[in-house]
Amino acid sequence: MVGPDEARVLPRADGVPASAFLSLLGGTGLSAYVALTRVAKLQPGESLFISGAAGGVGTAAGQLARILGAERVIGSTGSAAKVKHLTENLGFDAAFDYHEGHVAELLARTAPEGVDVCLENVGGEHLEAAISGVRAHGRIVWCGAVSTYNDLGRPPAAPRNLYDVVGKSIRLEGFLVREYGHLQAELEALLIPHIQSGRVKVDQTVVAGFDRVVDAFIGMLGGRNTGKMIVQLAEG
Repeated sequence: MVGPDEARVLPRADGVPASAFLSLLGGTGLSAYVALTRVAKLQPGESLFISGAAGGVGTAAGQLARILGAERVIGSTGSAAKVKHLTENLGFDAAFDYHEGHVAELLARTAPEGVDVCLENVGGEHLEAAISGVRAHGRIVWCGAVSTYNDLGRPPAAPRNLYDVVGKSIRLEGFLVREYGHLQAELEALLIPHIQSGRVKVDQTVVAGFDRVVDAFIGMLGGRNTGKMIVQLAEG
């Protein structure tokens, strides 16, 4: 239930669809914003690797990183079509399909000198690759673990290279976006002008019909979306 003190009237802005407040300007975009600005503290000129880069948080983070001055943005995703979407439509410098080999090897091939920051949305082999690929004194922000969501409550196995967090002096930190609601206005002030100018794209996959809510959810877990998965309940 949402109480009166938790609800608000959405602001109106020319050129910004209301659905953006479910994606870039909602919890999805806020997750990416918190991860990069508050947890990783991404600096201009740094490089960033995003796992699950074609999902809602990943597409938001890649575009935000550009605004924040990242020198190089790399993503992992689940198909050649998504690789093309990231690099041709959303401004990623490079991306790879994680089905083409071991993630750590694919990342090392794409970023042979390593990266400064990793935004981890997948867990499992991707987290292991992040630990391997981040430079000494780098930062890994752990946002999600979509690869483990179908494991029926079984705890995920720890990365085999977990002790490298110590050996490389890496900072590995998770967060809950619900603790950062006070940054909502800050996010909107930053992103709305860029959405209006076209520099930032509201990337969404829309499924029509309330009867398809379950299909949309399962599709999101199976990677059948680019950007935020949204269910449209009615026309208008």
